[in-house]
Amino acid sequence: METEKAAPAAAPTTTATTALRRARAATTACFALNGFVMGMWIVHIPAVEQRTGVGHALLGWLLLLLGAGAFAGMRIAGPLTDRFGARRAVPAGAGLCSAAVVLPGLAADAWALGGALVLLGFGNGCLDVAMNTHAVQVERRYGRPVMSAFHAVFSLGGVLAALAGALALGAGRTPAATLGATALGGTLLALLLTPALLPKEPAAAAAPPQAGRTGRRSAPRIRMLAALAFLLMLCEGVANDWSALHLRDSFGAPAATAALAYGAFATAMTAGRLLTDRLAARTGPVAVLRRGAALAGAGLALAVAAPAVPVALAGWTLFGAGLSGCVPQLFSAAGHADPGAAGANVSRVAGLGYLGMLAGPAVIGPLTRLVPLGPALLLPVACCAFAALAAPALRPAPAPGAPATAPRRPVVP
Repeated sequence: METEKAAPAAAPTTTATTALRRARAATTACFALNGFVMGMWIVHIPAVEQRTGVGHALLGWLLLLLGAGAFAGMRIAGPLTDRFGARRAVPAGAGLCSAAVVLPGLAADAWALGGALVLLGFGNGCLDVAMNTHAVQVERRYGRPVMSAFHAVFSLGGVLAALAGALALGAGRTPAATLGATALGGTLLALLLTPALLPKEPAAAAAPPQAGRTGRRSAPRIRMLAALAFLLMLCEGVANDWSALHLRDSFGAPAATAALAYGAFATAMTAGRLLTDRLAARTGPVAVLRRGAALAGAGLALAVAAPAVPVALAGWTLFGAGLSGCVPQLFSAAGHADPGAAGANVSRVAGLGYLGMLAGPAVIGPLTRLVPLGPALLLPVACCAFAALAAPALRPAPAPGAPATAPRRPVVP
């Protein structure tokens, strides 16, 4: 029996199309700003550590406060974004995150640094959820995948911060001066972007009858998406902290060569995210997650079993390429599962994913007391395998009485 095709949606007016493109550009700028602000903090960690007089061990504990603040910000920002709309939540989060980045540069001791990191993490968590929720709203209006490109721009913002921070440190600028300029520029940018953001959607427009499962019926799916985010972002955390050490421990590579492992991973991750949206439009998010997780697992397994450094570098490259499009699909699916609660759902998935990124490096460390680092890296391989098998979780079941083929919004170029 053939399913009845939905009538094509009316073409958007020129004014609506222009407004949507401006909203996409503003969202892109928000992701870049978030990556730049957090990248500027990362670049200045050694200088801040020296200024405050904290050692490596204490700094490690203080960085956990950054994660705790981010998790709290994500959980609080989700419901507030749903209530007031991303147009208000995004500038608030961007302003708070930008303003807070100067605080670590002003800290004079461990107590002040701890408080500064809590506030910076809180602002980062608020911005993360708000901008991803707005990205879902933009994607829904476009009628095609655009989420991965936003995440790629976040990575590019971090690269730009690394270059700008290196220049500032080379010129003898203090952390307070550089981070203060970042705070001022970020806050001004947040205000300038506000008019281009999309207004809060009316309830009827945000959640049409054919939108799929909502409320309690979507809860099990959101929990699965959050679990997958935890596992896949755990893999990202492992790459961030252990890729260079893997080359050093397994092959005795010098520091400069070992650093290429993370460089290969990060480059492949960024490039993959720039290409994932087109792939998702052709094959669907389930295929992107299944194939991407499988490729990532195979790549890391190759790195672990590699007989030489070039093969290991190829493995870390495949690991980054495979992971690149997975997490954006999870955020997008969470936001679309129940458009009326997009912020809350994104906060749940992003929050647990963030915990996974923090947990990844912490889990591998104790494992290396039992087995060498190479075999310990088989844990993220197992995580990727599970994600590949659980990829159908991205596919929502149609609501009772809903048409088999839901009408799509007009695609905007």
